[in-house]
Amino acid sequence: MQTKQQIQQLLASAGVSANKRLGQHFLIDLNLMRLLIDSANIGRKDIVLEVGCGTGSLTEAIAERAGYCLAVEFDHTLAKIAERELAKTENVEVINADILENKNTISLTVTDAIELAHRNYSGRILLVANLPYNVASPVMLNLVTGPTVADSMYVTVQKEVAGRITAAPGSKHYGTLSIFLAATGDVKTERVLKPTVFWPQPKVDSAMVSFVRSKDKAGRIQNMKLFSEVINLFIGHRRKMLKACTKFAKGKLAEIKNWQDVFEKCSIDPTNRPEQISPEDYIAITNLCDESLK
Repeated sequence: MQTKQQIQQLLASAGVSANKRLGQHFLIDLNLMRLLIDSANIGRKDIVLEVGCGTGSLTEAIAERAGYCLAVEFDHTLAKIAERELAKTENVEVINADILENKNTISLTVTDAIELAHRNYSGRILLVANLPYNVASPVMLNLVTGPTVADSMYVTVQKEVAGRITAAPGSKHYGTLSIFLAATGDVKTERVLKPTVFWPQPKVDSAMVSFVRSKDKAGRIQNMKLFSEVINLFIGHRRKMLKACTKFAKGKLAEIKNWQDVFEKCSIDPTNRPEQISPEDYIAITNLCDESLK
């Protein structure tokens, strides 16, 4: 792991500085880096995806425990620095790419690399990262919905994002991300992080968050694609009553003509707002719609 001074020297030698526009805030508290890695309980058969590897500081520590580490870095100069710093670490692959193909898709370069690594390493797929602020939510959401699915995630994110991740029904931050995570696993905020543990210091607090996927929970969802469509339909009109939201149904959901029956069978009050109903309610609605469409 690298100290603040070492990171600064690496950037200075390359003639660059931290790019805040890309969310480049390096975690420099070595104790917190160890805590993040310890929490993930990484094993020798596990494949670890690190998004925003920067100069390779956290990557080095991950590689000491993982079977294989895929370190993704969008910034070309930082990727080159990481490659140089990790040149002798055989179980690390640095990928200079945008982690997102688009908002709803993880980079094909990354997913192909994960699939290739899975031929040699039979353990879990983990996301362990100091996530760049600008991609944190879509990265986590895509690794829940698939097709490439993370078994666990241990990340640092903006405190506001952590609030959206762990939000309960009825709260102002409750939405798509919190519904998906609660519906498919167990999520919690491990620790709030002050700006001083990063360099350059962000203007807001951050948080360390964990998510552990539950096969039993995720298995309740009969059709993940339809689950996503249901959530998007209702949360997309979160201030309206549920029964009013159905007027905006598109695609497969537009074929559902008996929404009143759906709500009744799920024991859901159609005058509730989308932000008031639980992840379990969204699963029940989805499964009933899925059965109706078969």
